[in-house]
Amino acid sequence: MGATALQVGGLVFYRARQLQYTARPERPDPIFARALQEILGGQWGEITMMMSYLSQGWNCRGPAKYRDLLLDTGTEEMAHVEMVSTMIARLLERAPADAISEAATHPMVAAALGGQRMDDAAVAMLNASHAVVSGGGATFDDSTGQPWTSRYAASSGNLLADFRFNLTAESQERVQIARLYAMSDDRGVRDLLSFLLARDTMHQNQWLAAIEELERDGIDQTPCPSRFPQELEAEKYAYAYFNMSEGAETTEGRWTHGVSSDGRGEILYVDRPLPLTEDEGHLTPCSQETVAVLSSLHDVTP
Repeated sequence: MGATALQVGGLVFYRARQLQYTARPERPDPIFARALQEILGGQWGEITMMMSYLSQGWNCRGPAKYRDLLLDTGTEEMAHVEMVSTMIARLLERAPADAISEAATHPMVAAALGGQRMDDAAVAMLNASHAVVSGGGATFDDSTGQPWTSRYAASSGNLLADFRFNLTAESQERVQIARLYAMSDDRGVRDLLSFLLARDTMHQNQWLAAIEELERDGIDQTPCPSRFPQELEAEKYAYAYFNMSEGAETTEGRWTHGVSSDGRGEILYVDRPLPLTEDEGHLTPCSQETVAVLSSLHDVTP
């Protein structure tokens, strides 16, 4: 372990000098560095996972095992942020001009660009922030340069809702990492992505197990939150499937008939549902005074 420790609210994080796993590409590739930004600062990237799990853990009022699960995983995600950031920075090291042109001729890149001139495509695919803002380092942005936002993260205080979000997040990220794996033939890049894919596999399994255990422990159930009294719902619509499409293919799905997944109702299949109200959504017309004020705003000249 490293010699330094930062104490934050009773938790102590120790940083080992070594990365959790190797993050060293075979060669520079500034274009792939931009693509890799997606799993760092994108909606389903490592920063989202890190901030979601840590926040959920710090706000957890459930049994200690769930708090530990969240904080263990959130701490590991810190390591993933470090590894992906390091990989991006190394992909940007000493990148020669011909590396840009070569990367732009990759078959998958060419197909996605749809026949643009490769020189123009190469310039378009570079991330200016890597050169201008971060000096050849990773940024907390996605692959299009949009900054990461805390709105991507989830920490609702409801463990079942959050664990379901976590499962979705790990699934979405694994989809993106698998696509990135296919976009690169760099053995070093693929080695790191292979590790991240494996960890996403574990994390999907652990969230599925945690969801199952939460329900078995009686902490929450479907529908979530289960403590909201269902008699306050419009109950006659709680187990009705509305077929909003032409045809009846949806009747082949388990979700259109039989006992509901929560075991509390029988699914009613409603074909071509009609409006449930006579309300046409009309608003109260503005008064003449209001119309005059609004109209005058358009007459103001600078």
